[in-house]
Amino acid sequence: MGADIHGFIECRSRWAEPEDAWSAAVDLDLLYLGRDYDAFGCLFGVRNHAGFAPLAAERGLPELISDAARADFDDWGSSAHSPSWIGWNELRCVDWDEPGETTDRRIHEYEEVDGTWVLASKAVWSARFAKVAGLPLHPPTGTVDYGRADWPEGTEWRDGDRLYRLERMTRREAVPPEGEWKPVWSVMEALAAVHGDENVRLTVWFDN
Repeated sequence: MGADIHGFIECRSRWAEPEDAWSAAVDLDLLYLGRDYDAFGCLFGVRNHAGFAPLAAERGLPELISDAARADFDDWGSSAHSPSWIGWNELRCVDWDEPGETTDRRIHEYEEVDGTWVLASKAVWSARFAKVAGLPLHPPTGTVDYGRADWPEGTEWRDGDRLYRLERMTRREAVPPEGEWKPVWSVMEALAAVHGDENVRLTVWFDN
């Protein structure tokens, strides 16, 4: 079952009444249409297959949440989980070249295209990979990775036009600067230029 993200960019205007009131500036669904577990894990610790130290996991909803964000979260009822938030003042200080704490739980599969290895997929299970790596073709129920602790980072297996590699991702690879999150960051940056970095945040939750 897949997980999707919802939420709002919220802003505390310099003209807000009262001073600590937050407003819902933009619905996240208008800016981000993806379902990227690498980004979810890197940012909020959800579906964190790549083993990042999440930037803002399980913080809960902000105490002074905007009315619109609260109402939308409540509408999701019991389907909503893992609420959290992160401020623009935090995001602008992130070291995007920081690697994951562990190697990725998924084997990275590359396809040879015109003499170059191109990433084709990342998966927690592949019968073709299991065969070339000498693993059981039918893993026990509940298996979620390939036992990454048993292989050094960078271990590779070649099978014809496929290359399988155990890798460690960086935050930049999980959240590319020109990727799907760029519109979100652009709006937050624009609001922060007017109201201050500490007065702009992204409040989110997930559903399965």
